[in-house]
Amino acid sequence: MSRRKTERLLNLVICLLSTRRPLSAEQIRHVVPGYDPDNDEAFQRMFERDKNELREIGIPIEVNKDPWEDDPGYRIVRQAYELPEITLEPDEAAVLGVAAQVWQRANLAEAASGAMLKLKAGGVETDLVEGPLELRVDTRDASFPTLWEAVRDRRAVSFDYRSSGSETVLRRVVEPWGVVSRRGRWYLVGHDRGRDDTRVFRLSRIAGAVSPVGRPGAVVVPDGIDLRAQVGYAREEFPERTALLRVRPGTCQGLRHLAREVRPGAEWDEVDLAFTDTERLAGWIASLAADAQVIDPPDAREAVIRRLKGALR
Repeated sequence: MSRRKTERLLNLVICLLSTRRPLSAEQIRHVVPGYDPDNDEAFQRMFERDKNELREIGIPIEVNKDPWEDDPGYRIVRQAYELPEITLEPDEAAVLGVAAQVWQRANLAEAASGAMLKLKAGGVETDLVEGPLELRVDTRDASFPTLWEAVRDRRAVSFDYRSSGSETVLRRVVEPWGVVSRRGRWYLVGHDRGRDDTRVFRLSRIAGAVSPVGRPGAVVVPDGIDLRAQVGYAREEFPERTALLRVRPGTCQGLRHLAREVRPGAEWDEVDLAFTDTERLAGWIASLAADAQVIDPPDAREAVIRRLKGALR
């Protein structure tokens, strides 16, 4: 299934699930992205196919015929759509947790949010505060999508990498074997061509863009390689430190929740925040834009400045 069709079906499900009243085909045509607003025949064919496909995968689309309306209305009843309570074993929950982090990278957040905006603009009342799926994208490790595709396509990559405890950035060319999550951090495991050896790279230390190298299918993953063991052996422990931050009043609630202490001020509040990974802290603070500043320690402040300058470039 193409990405365009996947997004259109997702938009249609969000539309029919979130509306408080049945919608006519004409209303759906104008609020759901992906349908041709000008070609009646093409829209009817596509809409019929989409309804049939959704029903085939178990999504119940209800048809309502109002005697006062010429056209039937469509909606998805939440009680019929929602799954019953599911109980998972700990290992099953762990697998779903990893899958959820990958799903967050599926680049469908834009489609979902766009669908909700069009519904509201079209005068369609919605019951959903957040969509039926949480599609927010965590961009702290911006290299993840490219590396994931490189692993899938068995294709080498090159990137600039900052080693632990060093400000030196070196270019690395790697044959990727897999991307692994451990204790909330993502790692790339593969063969470093420059060092002719197996290496583990923390994604938060990759600087700038990741570039594909060579043709797809060129990378051979060794038989029996245990990626999780490789990441476990390479795991580095960092001493816990405290960062002194300034945040604007009324903002950065997540950061305040994790803070050791918050001291209110007139224009800025001061926050003491425990951290271990400088680059991960820098990515978080940089994402808060003008609402947060690092005052101390100097290396964390420089890491934030470096990321902001990189975004500006």
